Amino acid sequence: MTMTQSGTRARSLRAPLAVAAAGLGAATLLYLRDPHRAGAYGFCPFHVITGWWCPGCGGLRAVNDLTHGDLVGSLSSNVLILPLVVVLVVAWMRWLRRRWGGVDDRMIVLGRSGTAGILVVLAVFTVVRNTPWGAVLAPT
Repeated sequence: MTMTQSGTRARSLRAPLAVAAAGLGAATLLYLRDPHRAGAYGFCPFHVITGWWCPGCGGLRAVNDLTHGDLVGSLSSNVLILPLVVVLVVAWMRWLRRRWGGVDDRMIVLGRSGTAGILVVLAVFTVVRNTPWGAVLAPT
């Protein structure tokens, strides 16, 4: 490998390494500062305005629970966070491998149907978790 190839590879790895650093920093913050305490990270404006749990409500508590190894607690705070974290870690690892191989692309690229699918899942999740029969999905 020449110096030019080495420099190009280092530049191509900057973004994945920056994303990893940001993710680890956020996880560390959530590990150290407990969002289970009311007001620890502010409030959800959607919940304050509507009284409904948004699709992200409970997400900080779920990540905090994950950083402490509490999978059940994480799922009870927000059932979508654990699968999201798994998808993001796998996507990041694949992105790093592609960047290492010289492919200059983004971590995740969604088409219209993927974006629409995610939005539908989030909308349905929001409605269901705010109904009496879906109350089990409300953050604890």
